[in-house]
Amino acid sequence: MTTFHCVSCQQLLTREVAPGEPLRGPERPVGHEVVSPRMAPGTFKVNFDASLLIFHPDDVPGTALHPDSRRLVGCCGLAGQDGPNLVCSGCGVEVATKESDCWTDNLVALIASAVTESVSSRLSL
Repeated sequence: MTTFHCVSCQQLLTREVAPGEPLRGPERPVGHEVVSPRMAPGTFKVNFDASLLIFHPDDVPGTALHPDSRRLVGCCGLAGQDGPNLVCSGCGVEVATKESDCWTDNLVALIASAVTESVSSRLSL
């Protein structure tokens, strides 16, 4: 299992997660509804150029909303189009963008350069 920490202060940002594949989401709902999360809980995916790590929104409890309200724009959630909108809850450094609006995917994208990875091995007896 893997966890991710803030590169600046080493605050734990994620729950234990394992590599996974994005879910095939349902058709986009009619009206102003948020789609199901792009990733299953407990999984993450590295994007095509390794600059972002894609997570289920519930798997990043060590983050907080950005203090700049201009980063928190959206009608039904966070659009994620105005720069990183999540910060490390320990030191306030920008670490991720959450998309959760009715017209976007439903995910959190951690900035790869803002985090460090910690891999633990679990031995089963």
